[in-house]
Amino acid sequence: MAYAITSGTPFRMGAHHDGEGVNFAVFSANASRMELCLFSADGNRETARLSLPERTGDIWHGYVAGLPAGTLYGYRAHGAYAPERGHRFNPHKLLLDPYTRELRGAWRNTPALLGYDQTSSAGDLSFDGRDSAPFVPKSVVSDPAAFPLFDRRAPKPWDETLIYEAHVKGLTQLHPGVAEGVRGTYDGLASDAVLEHLHKIGVTAVELLPVHAFLNDGFLLDKGLTNYWGYNTIGFFAPEPRYLGPAGIAGFRQMVQRFHDAGIEVLLDVVYNHTAEGDQRGPTLSFRGLDNASYYRLISGQPRYYVNDTGTGNTVNVSHPHVLRMVMDSLRFWVECMGVDGFRFDLATAVAREDHGFDPHGGFLDAIRQDPVLAGVKLIAEPWDIGPGGYRLGQFPPKFAEWNDAYRDSVRRFWRGDAHSAQELGARLLGSAGEFDRGGRRAWSSLNFIAAHDGFTLADITRYSTRHNAANGEDNQDGHHANYSDNCGVEGPSDDPEITARRRQRQRNMLATLFLSQGTPMLLAGDELGHSQQGNNNAYCQDNELTWLDWATGDAEMVEFVAHLADLRRQHPVLRQSRFLHAALRPSDGLPDVAWSDFEGHPLNWRDPGLSSFCVTLRGSAEMAPHLQSDDVIFAIFNRSEDTAEATLPPARDGQGWVVVLDSARGVTEPLAVPEGRLTVSGPSVTALVLRDKAASA
Repeated sequence: MAYAITSGTPFRMGAHHDGEGVNFAVFSANASRMELCLFSADGNRETARLSLPERTGDIWHGYVAGLPAGTLYGYRAHGAYAPERGHRFNPHKLLLDPYTRELRGAWRNTPALLGYDQTSSAGDLSFDGRDSAPFVPKSVVSDPAAFPLFDRRAPKPWDETLIYEAHVKGLTQLHPGVAEGVRGTYDGLASDAVLEHLHKIGVTAVELLPVHAFLNDGFLLDKGLTNYWGYNTIGFFAPEPRYLGPAGIAGFRQMVQRFHDAGIEVLLDVVYNHTAEGDQRGPTLSFRGLDNASYYRLISGQPRYYVNDTGTGNTVNVSHPHVLRMVMDSLRFWVECMGVDGFRFDLATAVAREDHGFDPHGGFLDAIRQDPVLAGVKLIAEPWDIGPGGYRLGQFPPKFAEWNDAYRDSVRRFWRGDAHSAQELGARLLGSAGEFDRGGRRAWSSLNFIAAHDGFTLADITRYSTRHNAANGEDNQDGHHANYSDNCGVEGPSDDPEITARRRQRQRNMLATLFLSQGTPMLLAGDELGHSQQGNNNAYCQDNELTWLDWATGDAEMVEFVAHLADLRRQHPVLRQSRFLHAALRPSDGLPDVAWSDFEGHPLNWRDPGLSSFCVTLRGSAEMAPHLQSDDVIFAIFNRSEDTAEATLPPARDGQGWVVVLDSARGVTEPLAVPEGRLTVSGPSVTALVLRDKAASA
């Protein structure tokens, strides 16, 4: 069928079907001509090539009457191929629409994807004339009925939030309670078995590793590996096809709805800092071919090369207005049409950079804070990149929470036994006020974690003293070198009951520390099961049993312990305050909101470099209005010594007594009333007590 193209409109980016035809709009400031290519239903045959007839500003657009929803298409951009000037136009390369909501077909790892001839001595300055269309997926004209607006709901308060970081496939692939046909998919993630587990351990929000369409790196495919984590985005609007189940893209929306019905929010880990096109040696797939000089940050004076603040070869130029618009449109799409409740921004410093560097008042951060659609969603920054001045913990605007790697390291170092680590841990237990208590920020801004996808699992922190990443094929040179881990006597698995007991105790101690800390806690999926990656602390390319959670052999006792910790935190608001504690006297009773003591009840000697045990009393923040302060009090004992010890308890109020509600040495137990003013605690362990009426605790 022959199609005619008319001018259309520039107002909506992407391809939009209006019931009678399709309007196409794509950005390029430097192209000289833009061609729309239409394909057969199987994507194997190009059926038409139409030049977009109009350019309004930097938006190229056209309208094709009679074109149905479901049509496959792509773009070919004409212009200068002048890498030395930052331009890499090559009309022989079929380009993905940056705004496509669906992909059809698969990527094939072939030199035809390159805009240059890799056999030429000129390298990327040469030009390649092979057609890439047979080797790339096609964009899809979506049926507008597939993406109706999602019913918005009130967000769960930050102080009630427990985040669970998970991988769509890794969480479900081996789960015996998930039907085989939907394991590893969005559909499987929404299964009853997964939701029941999340409810059991008190999860209120699932943070999914990247689900934007991404590409397997060529160098990984050459080694028989794959990009498992997904930090290699090529489509910011399209769900990753490899996770589609029987329901297709509708399965993603259905998953979100099931989570919402269960009272659980869905957060996405998003990668707007770089794309899958890599550096000057990478493929031409979309952005590079549409307008390389606009979409990417190029080195000033040497625009052939890319600014690499991300460590992945390129950095997206979010300070460009049209690129910023794309990012904002993407975020709104996932909230309004896919129902997600928030975002964790990978390498957020890179997204917040202007030409002069990181800017907390720059375009992206200003745009996201004023956007009415994004006003109620959760925003989480990974506050670093590898560029100059890239580490920015505590420097994002008040709307953001931030991954607190200083918290992670402090907890690991304390329980490993490092000198001066008790002082560090003391600051982390109170929400890292030194970093976050400024500009009206709240204690929940510190997103606390012990383990995450990047690094050792909780089990491996206690099993390995060094990384074991040989399976990645990089001579064990990849991954973190500073893990602050300890194998407890033997590197790797052990059947020595003394060693295994020590490891389990340390895991419980770290988990107890996490749930007793001010801030927002995050669990790595599988840590509650005792999941090990055999010492691999950079399993980004391991799509196999190394990363898939083994539910059949999971640690049931540890699951119960985590559920107990989550319940304790939920019951006691003093553990999840939004305001910081500074030992200020409370107007309601004249008592300090936090008090530190040694085991004899004396003020703590913070100057002792070997300080290894301490007590802390937590009350409602003095910053809170007196009429809002509760009588909730927690007394926590951190004993790193190998020996048992006696701790002096603070005086109890008349008619009340101290009750042990947490003892990491004993696991899950019934509350235990303490009749005397001293308590014997095991070592090493974490113990928490609350004040209760004696009649109620008898």
